[in-house]
Amino acid sequence: MKKIGGIFLALLISFAFLGCIAPKGEGHNIGLAVEFNDHAACAYVAKEKGWYEDAGLDLTSYESYQTGLMLSAALARGDIQAAYICLSPAILACERGVPLKIVCGTHKYGYGLVASPKIKSIADLEGKTIGCVREGSLVDLLLDLIVQRYHLEDIKVRRMNPEQGVIALTTGRLEAAFLPEHYATVAESQGYPMLIQSQELWPNMQGSVLVVKAELIDNNPEDARKLVEVTQRATDWLKDHPGEAAQIMGGVLETPAEVIRRSMDRLSYSAEVDPRAVQDTIDLMAKLGYISEDLRAEDILDLRFQS
Repeated sequence: MKKIGGIFLALLISFAFLGCIAPKGEGHNIGLAVEFNDHAACAYVAKEKGWYEDAGLDLTSYESYQTGLMLSAALARGDIQAAYICLSPAILACERGVPLKIVCGTHKYGYGLVASPKIKSIADLEGKTIGCVREGSLVDLLLDLIVQRYHLEDIKVRRMNPEQGVIALTTGRLEAAFLPEHYATVAESQGYPMLIQSQELWPNMQGSVLVVKAELIDNNPEDARKLVEVTQRATDWLKDHPGEAAQIMGGVLETPAEVIRRSMDRLSYSAEVDPRAVQDTIDLMAKLGYISEDLRAEDILDLRFQS
């Protein structure tokens, strides 16, 4: 099953290369993609505040995707130059030949395991059905850590996107679901307790990152620098104004601001990237068979634009 997930993503990326080639962006034209959750809060805040335009960046597109794996396939297209994406899908895209560089982070942690009220502990998951995003996602890596650490031998995993996971949980088709934020807190607000959060499983876990195409860095390094600066500005602002940030994200995600505020409090927003944390993720993905053992963090990091 591990290999199947990698093959599936490789096919998606290949089709994107073959069928979605677009002209190269010129000058300050930036095609941007984001995940539809509060992992990408800095991007939504920056767009709401007009800070990309203030920096002289013209966003020719601004597309949102429910999962990082879907976004990683879209990155193969020529009209997307940058993306806010979870780390492991970014690594998968790099492994599959998409010329990307990680230029800064957006947050650490940001994932939770929620379950039916009848399940009181992780040991109670034995024999149960758990929802999870496709193989290779950060949620999938966390689920594997749960299985290994708590010696779960008989669980059934159903692959679905986060929104489907919440619906399946609330309609009784799942006993538990491992979800990215904000979806985990949405499920919790509907009466499904949080069994464990990602920071309890994986200290210093890198959540999402900002990636840019290598071509953009080579041809317009100033634009790459501006993207990092805007990301840092928005990240600093949302940490200083959590209430207003939750209001903005609540509107974007069509979720009550108090739920989003609780969700955002569970992330550690930061533009900094620890290369060791990136390598830890690479090593785990290689161990699980998603990527080769040859990839190194320094191959995909370009942190020169961070202040």
